[in-house]
Amino acid sequence: MPQTGTLRQRTFAWALARFNTKYERFAEQYKQQLFSELSGTVLEIGPGAGANLRYLARPNVHWIGVEPNPFMAKYLKEQATKLGIKIEIRPGTAERLPAEGGSIDAVIGTLVLCCVEDPQTSLREVLRVLKPGGPFIFIEHVAAPCGTRLRRIQNLITPLWRQIGDNCHPNRETWAILEQAGFGDLNYDRITAPLPLVSPQIVGTARKAL
Repeated sequence: MPQTGTLRQRTFAWALARFNTKYERFAEQYKQQLFSELSGTVLEIGPGAGANLRYLARPNVHWIGVEPNPFMAKYLKEQATKLGIKIEIRPGTAERLPAEGGSIDAVIGTLVLCCVEDPQTSLREVLRVLKPGGPFIFIEHVAAPCGTRLRRIQNLITPLWRQIGDNCHPNRETWAILEQAGFGDLNYDRITAPLPLVSPQIVGTARKAL
């Protein structure tokens, strides 16, 4: 079947697969902790080139990736082959997850809520597909504090950044969206990543109410 998509999507997939090493070294400690006890059916939103697969490569995890960029599938399959695991890739978007309600044990989203068209709808979908008590595990870059020099820069570059970064919004206040999404429990920490324009990040877990 021929691939569909834009040249921008193809270029972004190629770049993400090759030039994300520095960030992944930084994020490794958080991902190891967050993903270590996951089991069952795990759905990842926007898995990209598969950077998280190595933390989930175990027999008790059935991994489903929902990826809107068709050019990422090649890199996901290559990573899965390297790790010796089976994966399931479903085309779709975070705003309309291709999964039945209450069928997913855990949902993962890393550096993805910055890119979705509608983060509020995306989180409603996360809540819909999760089993009661199931976690949504996230690492996201977020807007710098209002009035800071970095926030002014983020606001200025967002229109261009969206064009070259697969709809990424450097100035999105994702923590506020999570706080208002309706999860039964939400815990997150603020961290600083070695990425100049998107260094403010949050890492944590939001759990669907029982």
